Formats: sequence, C-alpha cells, structure tokens
Amino acid sequence: MKTNQLVSLLAGIAVALAIVFLLQGCKESWSKESHAGSLTPLEEARQAIAASNEVYFQAFVKGDSSLFIERYADDCCIMAPGIPALCGADAARQFFRTAYDDIGLRNGKFITTDVYGLGDGYVVEEGLWQSFGANQMMFDDGKFLVLWKKTAKGWKMFRDSFSSNHAAPVQ
Repeated sequence: MKTNQLVSLLAGIAVALAIVFLLQGCKESWSKESHAGSLTPLEEARQAIAASNEVYFQAFVKGDSSLFIERYADDCCIMAPGIPALCGADAARQFFRTAYDDIGLRNGKFITTDVYGLGDGYVVEEGLWQSFGANQMMFDDGKFLVLWKKTAKGWKMFRDSFSSNHAAPVQ
C-alpha cells in the first residue's frame, strides 16, 4: 500500500511540475509577444538623444538659436571650458550667441560612445565632439559628458560638460 501511495504522490508531483513548466513557457512567450516592438526606457532615451543630437548642430548651420535652445532643460547648466557655468532658462541662448557670434561655430558632430543609466528619469551620455567653422574646416574637437533629464517636453540636456582635446592658447 505504501508503494502505491508513493507512486501516486510522485505522479502528482510530476503532473504539477509539468503544469508549472507549461505555464512558465506560456508566460515567457506571452511576455515576448506583448513587448515585441516596444522599447526599454534606456533604448527610448538613446533614440531621443540621437534625434536631439541630429538637430543640435543644425541650429548653427541655420543660425537658428531656437533649435539649439530646445535641446536643453529650462534648469540646465552648460559647463564649457574656460568660463563659469551658464545655468538657468537663459543659459542655452547665452551659450549659442557666444559660440555663433564670438567663436564662429557653424557646424559640428557628436559621436556618442555610450549611454549609461536605466532611463528612469536621468541618463548620462558620453562621447566625442567636433566643431567646424564657416569654411567647414574642423577647428576643435574633444570629449563630453551630458546628464539628460526626462521632462514633460521629452529628453533634454540637464548638465552639459565638455572639454577640448587641445591645450588652451597661451595668452
């Protein structure tokens, strides 16, 4: 009698395990199907950053500061080399005017090397940049770190810090 009870118990466990494995497989299949085509928050941030970076230097090509200003959060800080940080709602406009009028920036390129974070409100972009003048000759290049912030208007630059790969001119 005990052998029959043991066999019945083992058969019951085997059926229960089979059901669990079957349900787990259905759950994984459902999960993959229901999320097919959707982006993780980090992937969404990466795409938004790439789209913003495509527009960034077009502001200089067109001489349109509004395109530039739209890349930044209202409470941003731009931390350029050799000058104090520019912070607040007017920071992007101030920086654009300096870069366009005083430095002669007319185009450029960002090369994003990585984006860090979970995409849950803030991510950090790391990369390289190149700056071009009116003659389309590169006059400077360097590296950057940008802390991006998800706002009601989408992903915006919150803290923008960059430096040149070249020594500052001796004065």
